[in-house]
Amino acid sequence: MSDNKTPKQDSLETKLADAKAVAQDMLNKRQAVVVSEENVVEVAKTRSVKDMVLWFLAIVALISSTLISQYLPKYWAPASNEITQFAITVGLAVFALLCLVFTHQGRAFKTLLKDAGIELRRVTWPTKEETFRYTWQVLVVMVIVGFFIWVIDTFFNYILGFILN
Repeated sequence: MSDNKTPKQDSLETKLADAKAVAQDMLNKRQAVVVSEENVVEVAKTRSVKDMVLWFLAIVALISSTLISQYLPKYWAPASNEITQFAITVGLAVFALLCLVFTHQGRAFKTLLKDAGIELRRVTWPTKEETFRYTWQVLVVMVIVGFFIWVIDTFFNYILGFILN
């Protein structure tokens, strides 16, 4: 090829090269963010003695939190106060949640939430006009289907009344 390029061709090639570089950079960033390092299913299936102990503690704490107001005031006088009962119930629920966070299933759930957040950023949300239009379409279809069901219901009531009388 000859080097007899016009400035316009040179400018277009430069712009094209820049656009390709930007697109490749965006693609690399998206691929790096999307893939989790660990397989959520494999992490969730992993079982250990620590997990079993934490699950047991969480279950005991949640069951205990439901029984606070009924049984604790009999054995501990300050627990007669409703605020104290509420604080103990919330404390046990938080303790149970913390126990569950430190299990393998808790780690898998955190990874799942992170991946769900990434997917939500990719969603193409409808514009205000599209939302308005789709809402009206749904409302019109609901009225038509409701009318149709009312007609069928009235017809079957008439037929059933005719048969039974």
